[in-house]
Amino acid sequence: MRKITLLAFIMFLSVSLLGCGAGTKQGQVNDSPERAKAVEKQVVAGQVEGFGQQLAMVSLTAPSDTVAKDMMKYYSPYVSSQLINTWAKDPLNAPGRLTSSPWPDRIEIQSTTRISADNYKVDGNIIEITSSEKSTGKAAAQRPITLQVKKINNRWLITEAIVGNYQAENHALTYTNTQYGFSFSLPATWKGYTIVNSEWQGLAIDGPNSGKPVESGPIISIRHPLWTAQQPRQDIPIMIFTTSQWDSLKKENFHIGAAPIGPSELANNSRYVFALPARYNFAFPTGFEEVESILAAKPLKPIQ
Repeated sequence: MRKITLLAFIMFLSVSLLGCGAGTKQGQVNDSPERAKAVEKQVVAGQVEGFGQQLAMVSLTAPSDTVAKDMMKYYSPYVSSQLINTWAKDPLNAPGRLTSSPWPDRIEIQSTTRISADNYKVDGNIIEITSSEKSTGKAAAQRPITLQVKKINNRWLITEAIVGNYQAENHALTYTNTQYGFSFSLPATWKGYTIVNSEWQGLAIDGPNSGKPVESGPIISIRHPLWTAQQPRQDIPIMIFTTSQWDSLKKENFHIGAAPIGPSELANNSRYVFALPARYNFAFPTGFEEVESILAAKPLKPIQ
């Protein structure tokens, strides 16, 4: 009788263990699709973050063949060849580096949404920094970006991108110039700023007037209230061109200064183009990084 009871107990224990094992195995099967999706989501996010780390390597204002070459070199592990070709034809509307400082440092992801089995939408912000923010992790400027990431030939690649406008940071003052038609947003710390007027000159590149002034126009500089002759600070210089002067400059009919590159456009209205002088901060005076941060937020708005 004791043997029968023991045998029954062993059989009961074996059935119970088999049941537990089957239950655990079934639970693993049920969990595996969710784990697979989680891993897939991490891969997609990794592609976007990897792409963000390459943005500073592509200067969007370089010659077109250089832009195309650099995009293929740095972007191709993350971006489809079709989108790279589209960006190479219109680089100023592509993600990348527009100025020496600030520069794009990373993409901070806000959300990753699974649209279908082979398609994700990723929303985030391009974070731009100067040397000041490099150690703090803060942003000198940021702009939103929405990316479509699709699985192509078993690789997750960015196939579409929409880049939004820069987000203004702490702009509490506005300088308005009705003569030329623009406004400029400034931080509250610039209260008491002054305006300094000067002139740019364009020198002929060749011909009988080579090296002589053939064009000129105003420079309006916004000066920080703490500027003194003993301790000068970085101004915000705004060069003003008529649209015909700007076209002539772009055609290299004249040049401005000794820098190998010309002024960079900030904005324009129907009559004038507003530009930043090349190497305006070459001496790195006090406050130059603050000015870089202000400019990164696109504070100049044309008034038609």
